[in-house]
Amino acid sequence: MWASYAVSAYGSGLAFGAFGLVALLVLRASPGQVSALAAVGPAVGAVLAVPLGPLIEFHRKRPVMIAADLVRFGALLSVPAAYLLGWLGFAQLLVVAVVVAAARIVFTAAGGAHLRAVVRPEDLLVANARFESTTWGSIAVGPPLGGAAIGLFGPVTTVAADAVSYLASALALGAMRHPDRRPARPRRPLTRDELLDGWRHLLTHPGLRPLFVNQLVVAGLIMATEPLLAVLLLGELGFPPWQYGLAFAVPCVGGLLGARLAPRVVARFGRARVIRVVGTSRAIGLIGLVAVRPGVVGLVTVIVVELAIVVSMSLFTPVLATYRLEQTPPDLLARTLAAWSISSGAAIAALSALGGVLADVTGPRVAIAAAGALVLASPLLLPRPATLR
Repeated sequence: MWASYAVSAYGSGLAFGAFGLVALLVLRASPGQVSALAAVGPAVGAVLAVPLGPLIEFHRKRPVMIAADLVRFGALLSVPAAYLLGWLGFAQLLVVAVVVAAARIVFTAAGGAHLRAVVRPEDLLVANARFESTTWGSIAVGPPLGGAAIGLFGPVTTVAADAVSYLASALALGAMRHPDRRPARPRRPLTRDELLDGWRHLLTHPGLRPLFVNQLVVAGLIMATEPLLAVLLLGELGFPPWQYGLAFAVPCVGGLLGARLAPRVVARFGRARVIRVVGTSRAIGLIGLVAVRPGVVGLVTVIVVELAIVVSMSLFTPVLATYRLEQTPPDLLARTLAAWSISSGAAIAALSALGGVLADVTGPRVAIAAAGALVLASPLLLPRPATLR
C-alpha cells in the first residue's frame, strides 16, 4: 500500500502544477482561466463524488482503489495524446481535471478505510507520518525534475509521467495479499439521511467539527494561491519554469523532516498541544508571499515562506489524519473520509474561483495578500485542548 502511494505521489510531484503550466504555456490562458482550471476540477469532481461515499463504504476497498487509479491513468493520458494530435483545448483540460478530482476523492476515501484495516491502531500515526513524508519527498524531487523535463521534452511530458504512475500504483495494489473483506451491506436501499452520515459525524463530533472547518479554510486559502503564484512568478515576474519548480521543491525537505518527527513530537508534547501550536503557526507565513520580487531575492523569499508553511503542515496533517481515523466508527469511515475530501474540494474550488476573479480585477499580488490576511484568523477555529484528549 505504501509502494502504491509512493509511486503515484512521485508521479504527481513531477506533474506539480502541470495543468496550469500547460494552460499558460500552450493555450496562453489568462489568470482567470488558470484559476478556473484549479477551481472547476475540485468543484465538479466533488459534486460527482457525493453519491459515491456509501458505495465505497459497502464494497471491498482495494478494487475501488485500483479502479480509481485506472480512471486517472486513462484521463491523464488523453492530454499528451490530444497535444500530439493538435487537438488539445482548454475544455479538455477542464474535463480531465474533473475526472481526476472525482477519482482522487474515491481513492482517498477507500484508501483511508483500508489503511485502518491493514495497520494496528497504535501504529496509525507512524503510518500516516510515512505517507506524509512520502508526499513531501515527492514534491521536493518532482517539481525540479518536472521543470527540467518540460524544458527538454515539452509541456505535456509530466502529465504523461503522472498517468503512468497511476498505472503502476494499480499494479502495486493488485500485488497486495492482505485480506480485503467485503463489508456487510444493508438489506434495504440507503436513505438520504444515511447518504449524509459522513457530514453528520463531522459536524456533530466535538473535536472533528472545529478541525474540519479549520482545515477547509486553511487548505482552501493556501491552495487558492497556487495558480495565482504561478501567474505572478511565471507571468509578471518572468521566472523560468525550473525556478518555479525549485521554489516549491526546496521547502519540501522541511516537510519530509517534519512528517517523520510527528510521532516523536506528539509523544513528547501531546496531541492537543501539537494541534493548537502547529495549527496556529501554519497560518502565519502565507502573507509573506506578497513580498516576492524578481530575481534571486524573490526566489529566496518564496522558498523561506513556503518552508515555514510546509514544516507546520507536515507536522499537523498526520496528527489530524490519525485523530480522524480514531474518532470515526468503522462503518462510517469511508463516508466520513469522502465527505471530508468532497468538502475540501468544494472549498478549494470556491476560494480558487474567488481568487481568480480578484486577480483579474486587481492582479495576482493583491489576491495573494487577501488570502494571506484571511488565513491569519483561522487559528480561532481550532478546537479546545480538552476535546482532543
